[in-house]
Amino acid sequence: MISNDKVTDIFFDFDEFCNVFEPAFTQRLLEDGKKHRKRAFKMSMSEIITITVFFQLSGHRTFKHFYLFYVQKHMKAEFPNIVSYNRFTELMQANMLPLVLFMKTRCLGECTGISFIDSTPVRVCKNKRISSNKVFEGIATTGKSTMGWFHGFKLHIIVNDKGEILNFVITQGNVDDREPLKEGNILNKIFGSLYADKGYISKDLAAMLFDDGLHLVTGIRNNMKNVLMTMRDKILLRKRSIIETINDQLKNICHAEHSRHRSFGNFITNLVASLIAYSFQEKKPAIKFEGQPKASGQLALFC
Repeated sequence: MISNDKVTDIFFDFDEFCNVFEPAFTQRLLEDGKKHRKRAFKMSMSEIITITVFFQLSGHRTFKHFYLFYVQKHMKAEFPNIVSYNRFTELMQANMLPLVLFMKTRCLGECTGISFIDSTPVRVCKNKRISSNKVFEGIATTGKSTMGWFHGFKLHIIVNDKGEILNFVITQGNVDDREPLKEGNILNKIFGSLYADKGYISKDLAAMLFDDGLHLVTGIRNNMKNVLMTMRDKILLRKRSIIETINDQLKNICHAEHSRHRSFGNFITNLVASLIAYSFQEKKPAIKFEGQPKASGQLALFC
C-alpha cells in the first residue's frame, strides 16, 4: 500500500491536467440543438481518475473491495464527496478519455536511441470459458503466444533503456506482432535501434524501418543462417529481458490483466490505469549501458 502523501502527489498531477483539459474539452463539444442538463458531478474529474489509478497501486485484487472497504472507510478526509460504488463505476468509465490523454501526454518517456518492443497477451477469460464469454463477444479474439493459446487482446509496448514506456497500442489477440510496426503510429518519435524477439523477423519490415532511420535488431531462428552484427547490438539484444520484466510488473503489480470485466469500457479503463500506475513507480527496471565496449568496432557472429 502506498502512502497518503503519494496519493496527494498523484492527485496534484491529475488536477493540474484536468484544469487544462476540462475547459478545452467543453469548448469543442458539438451541439445537437437540444437542451441538456449541465449539472456538475459530486466528485471532480481529478478525484475520479486518482482513485482509478490508486487502485492499481493499492495491492487490492478487486476494485469493489478496495472502494467499499478502503476508500469509503479510510479516505473520507482525502475524498469528502465520495459517491456510491455503482455511481463511481459509471463515472470511472465516463472519464476514460482524459485518462488516455493523460497517459499519452504526461506519462510517456523520451527515446534515448535504445528501445525495446514486445507484445504480451491480455486475457479476458480462462480458455475453458471462451465459448461462454459474452462481455467481449465479437470484440476479443483467440490468439497464440509463446505461453500457449489465449482469448483476449494484445498489449504492444515500446520502452527505453530506463524502463520508461515510450508508446503503446492495444490490438486483438490474433493480430501479428509486426502489424503495429507496419502502420507506424506506435513508432512516433522512436529513433536509433529497436530490439525485438524472433516474432518480429521480417526482411520487408526491417527495410521499411531502415528507410525511416530506425534499425530493427532481432534474433534468428534455428533454421536461419547466422548473421553478423555489431558487438553493441549483440549485447543489447541480450538485455531485451527488461521489457519482459515490465510486462510482468504490469500484470502482477499494476493488475493490467484479470477476468472480472463487465464491459469493454471497463477493460480499457483498467488497462490504461495500470500503465499510468506503472509510470508513477519510482524504481523501474533499467539497464546500464555506457557507450560502446572496446570491441564495438568489430562484428560478432550471432548464433
